[in-house]
Amino acid sequence: MPLLFHSTNGQSPDVNLRDALLIGQAPDRGLYLPREFPKLTHHDLAGFAKLPYHAIAFEVLRRFTGGIIDDEALEELCRDAYAYAVPLEPVRGLDRVCVLRLDQGPTLSFKDFAARMMARLIGRFVRENGQTLTILTATSGDTGSAVASAFHGVEGIRAIVLFPLGEVSARQRKQMTTLRENIRTLAIDGKFDDCQALVRRAFADPALKRIPLSSANSINIGRLLPQSVYYFYAAARLAQPGEPIVFAVPSGNFGDMMGAIIAGQMGLPIKRLVVPVNGNDEFPRFLATGRYDKIEPSRACLSNAMNVGHPSNLARLVAVYGGQMDETGRINFAPDMAALRRDLFSTGVSDEQTRATIQQAWTDHELLLEPHGAVGWRGFLDYVPTEPLNGSPAVVLETAHPAKFPEEIEKILGFTPTVPPALAALDKLAEDYDRLAVNYAAFRDYLSERHAAG
Repeated sequence: MPLLFHSTNGQSPDVNLRDALLIGQAPDRGLYLPREFPKLTHHDLAGFAKLPYHAIAFEVLRRFTGGIIDDEALEELCRDAYAYAVPLEPVRGLDRVCVLRLDQGPTLSFKDFAARMMARLIGRFVRENGQTLTILTATSGDTGSAVASAFHGVEGIRAIVLFPLGEVSARQRKQMTTLRENIRTLAIDGKFDDCQALVRRAFADPALKRIPLSSANSINIGRLLPQSVYYFYAAARLAQPGEPIVFAVPSGNFGDMMGAIIAGQMGLPIKRLVVPVNGNDEFPRFLATGRYDKIEPSRACLSNAMNVGHPSNLARLVAVYGGQMDETGRINFAPDMAALRRDLFSTGVSDEQTRATIQQAWTDHELLLEPHGAVGWRGFLDYVPTEPLNGSPAVVLETAHPAKFPEEIEKILGFTPTVPPALAALDKLAEDYDRLAVNYAAFRDYLSERHAAG
């Protein structure tokens, strides 16, 4: 019997994994979560220490794909998706503290881990169904490039990526806008939240029902399940079997954080989950007060991929802790705030602190961070005085390659990071993208025209 997924809004039927991925957002505008989280045993977790990354991915994901994809096919998908290094870098001068470098994939971002597996799964489902599918995704930085790269050339898939004009770095933008064929990028004269709102409204629009749509944002559960894997991987490399571990996860739309929550629900012992944000600090204020207030419009910060004034994945977090939040951010049933405060620590990090942290990490530890990783590191440093590690292992996630932010690194540290060949090649490629105002009617017409054009 395949595992079932329910909507956080509770008004849509349960679905299996295939339907959850192809639908993206539930019809009631809620987000899909497993009805029950499969459990990994102590023996399972101990065995991960001897496995390469792709094999751990297979062992974790097969708990969700039973009855949908046979093990042999899934194992091959995992091997194909994760054919790159996943370095766990010890921090000089600190005992059992490491940085997990999730910046070695094709687009040099942690989003590659989710997008590549999701593209392979959806591509397989589309081929099995003999259908075509339009993927809509909104990006505040790295999601768009990872999604565009992962779905580029996938048969039966057309991907349209929305990004806020002026709020992504030049190299982030070029990773999307230099692709052709089945990929189209759309610059929106607004904020990330405007992009995300346009996408979510399109999914719920009866006038677009004739167009098969799905999402590659972290509103799609297909993004989150693969992101749980690297928490198991890091713990298996650093912690003893059964030993609780601290993770610090720089957070924007909270999909990465939900990967850790899923891992914890599956049995990974997590001592504390540190979820620092940038100037969009609605979550630490919610954790402190129990009152949730969106930030509208979202604040433009140096860590641009985290410029989210209302993280959609909070609905999932609230659901895991017994509450219910709808897509607008209204909390209809409060979660267990005492448990949230016990398990999570959050703080807001200003741009000034971000720059100072990049300098401090390099000076103190020869640790090269970009703005998002610096937010994660600053949050970790803020957490430690509140609950000393006392020898516990800790992992801070670095979510993008420093070479994607050369101007900032040059200004702060006085040198330019070494640019990987794939990124350097972008400078010679021509860009091509469309542009729209924040206007849903115009966006709906755009989708209809693109669909009619085939």
